[in-house]
Amino acid sequence: MTDPDRPATAGRTRLAAGVRAALVPGHDEPAVTLLPAHPALRIPILLVLTLMAVGFTAGTIAISITQYRVNAQLAWPLGALQAMPLLFAARWPLAAWRVAAAGLLLTVFVRHGEGFMPWPVTAILALIVILFFVGVGAARQTTVGVGAVTIAGVLAPAVLFGMPGWFGMILAAVVAVTLTFGDAVGGRHSAVEELRWREEQHRRDLARQAVLEERARIARELHDVVAHHMSVIAMQAEAAPYKIPELPDAARQTFEVVRDAAREALTETRRVVGLLRSDDEGAERAPQPGLERLDDLVGAARRSGLSVASAVVGMPRPLDAGVDLSAYRIVQESLSNASRYAPGSRVHVEVRYGADDLTVSVTDDGARSTPEESHGGGHGLVGMLERATMLGGSLDAGPREDAGWSVVAELPYGDAD
Repeated sequence: MTDPDRPATAGRTRLAAGVRAALVPGHDEPAVTLLPAHPALRIPILLVLTLMAVGFTAGTIAISITQYRVNAQLAWPLGALQAMPLLFAARWPLAAWRVAAAGLLLTVFVRHGEGFMPWPVTAILALIVILFFVGVGAARQTTVGVGAVTIAGVLAPAVLFGMPGWFGMILAAVVAVTLTFGDAVGGRHSAVEELRWREEQHRRDLARQAVLEERARIARELHDVVAHHMSVIAMQAEAAPYKIPELPDAARQTFEVVRDAAREALTETRRVVGLLRSDDEGAERAPQPGLERLDDLVGAARRSGLSVASAVVGMPRPLDAGVDLSAYRIVQESLSNASRYAPGSRVHVEVRYGADDLTVSVTDDGARSTPEESHGGGHGLVGMLERATMLGGSLDAGPREDAGWSVVAELPYGDAD
């Protein structure tokens, strides 16, 4: 059975917590940043707040002395307490409110109910601005506590000392509306910041996922290369005793150890990489391609609408299987990106066999945005960079000075087959 008094009790508990948070400075009360980060917007707002603080403080002091006949020795500190907190209200809104509220309450006791209202209008204007910053920067529960303390602890004593009750109700309504408006603005600001943070987190997650997927793809492809070599080692070790009948027993035992180690390594490799394969990756189990299929890539790119020219510079040489495969994939990804982001452009593919490394470059003259993913089965620039880094090489990709896009990868030679 539901307790009918439970909502009221919970409401009183929240109100008490809000009042406590408003009155008692906490160690977990961080400074907030309510101003725009861009200097072009931040500096003018800070300048306006500074001018308002100086103007409201001077006005409060002047009105207190000239119209309310308050002693100058009291008017100066009271005026500073009521309006000067505007200087730091955008950074520490609760602290600014506490100082201003204390100044307003002290003014009530100093004037002893003289006049229509104990405070100069400039002090009320300063309070309204400070309350707005409280509503924007503080938690809703704390904002409610600030409103309750302002009405019960500042306005109510002024009414008891002679300020008309109807005017006190108007000021209480102004306090409530200001805090509500500030809370609405702060809620929208918090929602925008949360959305921006989530979008940035989503982009980081996508980039991390792309890197992990590309590394898994590279691992699957290298598995085929490693499995081939390990199979050759196992077969050669198995066949050696038959090819050399007079082989000593020690050498025969050595070949058996090599054979068993190769088989065990091959089994473990297949077991580990098998976890990275999904059921729909049968196509990836085919023999891995290399630069000998460069003409096939160029032909496919031409059929997609690109005008592709290719060139091989230098004396071709046998390549390590990983280098050969990575060079092929980089060309494939580059052509896929060109087809996607710059359809109809002219593309030049160059494979250069240097003295120390293999240089693969793909350039086009089409206008486009930065490619993030490709249709070539990989992850665009992320995948190409991972492949080049894996081999100890480098990759430079970006817009050309005149027009188009350029991808240049330098891959150190491995030990050729």
